[in-house]
Parts: sequence; structure tokens; C-alpha cells
Amino acid sequence: MTPQGLAILGSTGSIGVNGLKVVDWNPKRFKVVALSAYSNITLLKEQIRKYKPKYVAVKIEFISELKFEFSSLKIKFCDVEKEASQLAGLKEVDIVLLAMRGAGALEPFLEAVRKGKRIAPANKEALVIAGDMIITEARKYNAVIIPVDSEQSAIFQCLDGQKAPVKKVHLTASGGALRDVPVKSFSKMTVKDILRHPRWRMGPKITVDSATLMNKGFEFIEAQKLFGLSFEQINIVIHPEAIIHSMVEFYDGSLLAQLAVTDMRLPIQYALTYPERLDSGLKPLDLVALKSLTFQKPDLKKFPALDLALEVAQKGGTLPCVLNAVDEEVVDAFLKEKIVFTSIYKVIEKVVCRHKIKSDPTLNDIYEADNWARREAKEILWR
Repeated sequence: MTPQGLAILGSTGSIGVNGLKVVDWNPKRFKVVALSAYSNITLLKEQIRKYKPKYVAVKIEFISELKFEFSSLKIKFCDVEKEASQLAGLKEVDIVLLAMRGAGALEPFLEAVRKGKRIAPANKEALVIAGDMIITEARKYNAVIIPVDSEQSAIFQCLDGQKAPVKKVHLTASGGALRDVPVKSFSKMTVKDILRHPRWRMGPKITVDSATLMNKGFEFIEAQKLFGLSFEQINIVIHPEAIIHSMVEFYDGSLLAQLAVTDMRLPIQYALTYPERLDSGLKPLDLVALKSLTFQKPDLKKFPALDLALEVAQKGGTLPCVLNAVDEEVVDAFLKEKIVFTSIYKVIEKVVCRHKIKSDPTLNDIYEADNWARREAKEILWR
């Protein structure tokens, strides 16, 4: 079997690290052609030594150091902020694991799509801000998109081979770090408190979004775009055990659910090896030990960010882009301990309410909306 060329964009983050664990488990199936990171140079150096990629994108100030240290490997180094898209479009690359966070993943995503690659996106932001464009381009260039996000992967798996129309998709959410915390205590929550997720080990930004439930709002929009679903076809349900990752309901009353242990290696491997299902090396789910699975309706008054995200999902246009951009700015400010937790929603709401929506946006419209939202957020944050 000829190994498939793999580019991992965001190789030092949690998804990238788990993606490389999948490579280690399937050494004959994949050849790591390209890696990208931002500033975690220590881990990136370890990855370069182990996988010996031909291409590496990194923050520009580290390129000289890396070129010197790895001069014997003949690696082509490039600026991750300007040239990451080049890695996504390389001829030697068959699959792109898109593990970059934030809106910066949009250009590499579009490049991979336009080169007809298989894309395994763990990044939801690109689909939130330009999902219609990405899906249209994917159809045009015969690109294959198999999501890595556990909820979207679950929907994909439940729909695989199904020809019957979907009545409803049920997106599950663990509830995040504040699920059982009273609202009156929210203002006292520290960064350390918020990053203590009850079920998943994730990056700090997505963990904060899970605490506000904004992440589930993004996943709602992502599911709309990936699967062509209407607003009314998607339902969100709180599922504290995080064992059922999503469910699909059909008109005959049947409900298909995807259950698995909470380990991102499983959806990553599925996306990389689809349509095959290979041994993952993970401990199987013990149904008897589970004893019970519980479900609750999300409390939209307690978590107004989710309510706002659902409103944005209905309105569409450039508004999802604005929501994502201001969320990135405000969550970053919280993680740097410059604002309190309860300020996150307040700033996001102000910016979203000020935006004049453009329907059917062009790529330029999306970039303009993104820049506008970031300026507005910073003006509110720092005035």
C-alpha cells in the first residue's frame, strides 16, 4: 500500500497531536508531508525530528532558527501567516487535516478544496464564516470534506448511506464547565475555573466557548452548512456524559445515534481512513459501566451566547462571520485576564447588534465583516 500524503495544519495543538498519534498507529498508511504550527517551537522540533516532513510553515521569526537546526533534512520552511495555503495545495498531499484554529484557516481550506483534496476539518470557524462558499467550491472541484469535530463526525456517520430525508438532527453538548454552576457565580469564575472542562481535553479557546455554549452555536451553523440543513432541522440537547456525539432522526420515527469514548483519535482516524473502519487501539465503550445516559434542554437564559448564536444562524449572511470574529477577540481578552467572564457575552452582543448584514457575501465581504467586527470589539474592550 502506497502511503497517503498528509498535511497537518496546526500540528502542535490538541487535534494535530492526536492526528499524529493516528499516524503512529497506522504507520504504513500515511506519510507526513507537511506540518504547520504557530509558536510552539519546542514541540514542533520534536515533530520534525520524528516525521521529517518536506514542508513546514511556522511564525516567520522562527524560520532562521529552524533552517539552521534542520539544515541536513532539506525542509522547505515558510511563513504560516502568509503561506499555509501553499501546504494545503501541494501535489504530494492527498489529505489535509485542518487543525488550525480561528478564521485564519479559511484560505487553506479553500485552497485544499480547489485542489480537490480530502479535507478533514477540525476547524469550525471557516465553515461558520464561509460555509456556503466552501461547500459550493467542494462540489465544483470534487473535494471530499469529512469532519473531525466529534458532533459533525457523528452526523456524517449516521447519514452515511442513508437516502431517506432527515427530519431532525440532534446536536449534543456536554454543557461545559458551568453546566452545574449557578449564574450568580459566573462573574467570579477565573480562567482556571473555565478551562476545567468536565469531559474533553481541548485548547483554551474552544474550552471557553464550551463554557458559554457559544461553541454549540458555532456547531449549529457548521451543521447547517455541511449537511444542507434548515434552521428548523437542528436541535441542541445537553448530554452530560458526552457519549452520544449526535443523533439523526428520520420521518418514520427512527433515531440513529453515534456513541463512542471521548477521545478525538476516533473521529480523526475515521476522517483519514474513510470509508474503512480500522482498529483504533482505543479502549471500547463499556455500555454496562455507563448505567445511564441523561439529556436536558439547554438553558438559553443562563447561556445567552447560545441564544444569540441561534439568532445569527437564522439571519445568516455576514453575521456569522461577525459573531466568530468578535468572539475570537473577546475570548482572547478573557484568557489574558483583561476582562471578567461575564463581559464575553456583553461585548459580543453589542457588536453583533451593530452589524449591517450583507446577504450572499463575497469573499471580500467576509474579510471586510471580519475586520470590522474585530475593530468594533477592540474599541469596546479598550476604551
